[in-house]
Amino acid sequence: IREEMNRSGAQEVLMPALLPSELWQETGRWDIYGKELFRVKDRHDREFCLGPTHEEIITDLARNAIRSYKQLPVNLYQIQTKFRDEIRPRFGLMRGREFMMKDAYSFHTSEESLDKEYRNMYETYCRIFDRLGLKYRVVEADSGLIGGGYSQEFMVLAETGEEEIFHCSSCAYSASRESAGVGKFKVGGTPNSELRTQEVHTPNVRTVEEVSAFLKIKPSQLIKTVIYETERGAVAALVRGDHAVNEVKLKNVLGVEDLRLAGEAVIKKVTGAPVGFAGPVGLKGVKIVADNAVELIESGAAGANKADYHIINIAYGRDYKADLTGDIRFAAHEDKCPRCEKGKFEVSRGIEVGHIFKLGTKYSSKMNCVCLDESNQEKTMIMGCYGIGVGRTAAAAIEQNHDKDGIIWPLPLAPFQVAIVPANMQEKEQAEAAERIYGECVKAGIDALLDDREDRMGVKLKDIDLIGIPYKLIIGKALKDGKVELKNRKNGQMELIDLDKVSEKLRTLSLWERGAGSAPAGEGRGVSR
Repeated sequence: IREEMNRSGAQEVLMPALLPSELWQETGRWDIYGKELFRVKDRHDREFCLGPTHEEIITDLARNAIRSYKQLPVNLYQIQTKFRDEIRPRFGLMRGREFMMKDAYSFHTSEESLDKEYRNMYETYCRIFDRLGLKYRVVEADSGLIGGGYSQEFMVLAETGEEEIFHCSSCAYSASRESAGVGKFKVGGTPNSELRTQEVHTPNVRTVEEVSAFLKIKPSQLIKTVIYETERGAVAALVRGDHAVNEVKLKNVLGVEDLRLAGEAVIKKVTGAPVGFAGPVGLKGVKIVADNAVELIESGAAGANKADYHIINIAYGRDYKADLTGDIRFAAHEDKCPRCEKGKFEVSRGIEVGHIFKLGTKYSSKMNCVCLDESNQEKTMIMGCYGIGVGRTAAAAIEQNHDKDGIIWPLPLAPFQVAIVPANMQEKEQAEAAERIYGECVKAGIDALLDDREDRMGVKLKDIDLIGIPYKLIIGKALKDGKVELKNRKNGQMELIDLDKVSEKLRTLSLWERGAGSAPAGEGRGVSR
């Protein structure tokens, strides 16, 4: 990672892990970030946080160190420990409260300059993950708490991954679950706009499954009304009964930062009914946001805003309208692609290992991070942000490279490239050959492990497989013929090598498998979109 970041022209720095609250208050994130932020106080009662991300501190550094456009563009990166108070830490390195991350931040005077550096970082990340031997996909993503106008995630493909990846069967569109768009389409059923609305008594029937069964309709004909609270007041989100509200999309459509499910008291106040009976017909004093698919339901059903009642045969435009319409639901398998409108979504799973953002002026404008331009006028700097989860990348590599015997490390990630395993260290010839090969490896810059334990050969070989060292050099019976056995951990292939040619063979394997970042970005092992 460091090699490729330096190659890209970025400069390495190291920022503090303990950050003053004043900087976070400047951007407003001290209040917005929530419980994931570790907050501490010193002996003087000053507030600090343990950094989960470093936008504020790097922006403060830039506004104090950069005076002129002549100092730009610049890209500063660090490899630093981060802290997040995860509600459910799990999966070892995948999601912990403390983790290692490479984060970089670029500063520019124009969008064109940002676009150029964003592309530079995209290609740098492709080189990094290609060199690590990972199969990955680059997807459009939501910027989350980091913010900004556009971002992409680098997802390592793995069936055990936490994230869903939606990709079109026809075009190159690929996106994370949170940001995957949905094309408009007509639903089936028996719509009939001539039918008049009718209230139906539905005692203790609240869930989509219960209401659909009671009314003898498909879930796709039910209009689910979900009440939220925002900093601007209550909001009613409408989606089909077989769909789920995507809160990330809903926040983007509304243009709000604080969005949370309303409690029972707020729902009662807004709808006049208990939880489970909200609906769009007659709903007043609240902003209504409808998903695109809701507009297409011509003969639907919804809560009647009255306890134990639902209303049927309702049609959009005739019986109710929304203040806003848009794509506010999660995409699903075989949904129509929003880009080409021909293909359908296929879904795979992945592990997020990298994320790149175009931040724009989200932080620089709030923190007055400016420099003088060519006309000697103050100009707000434009920013980019680029992160790699170091520990997650290692864990993702294991998910893609293991078998029943243990880890199969890609060579660039392996703690050792080769394990030298003599069958019996008590035999002088084997011990001398092992020491000789180890010395040659050290001189050649090859990371080697000499297993000089007194254990049985089977135990030692089993341990080496478990650790995942890519190659084993076995010094045994073949030594009497001047040869040693070289075994490939990944494919199990074995070959006999002359003792005098071992270091030469290992150097050849090392250079070939490690590469030098020479593969074009996105080619070979990577699946870039």
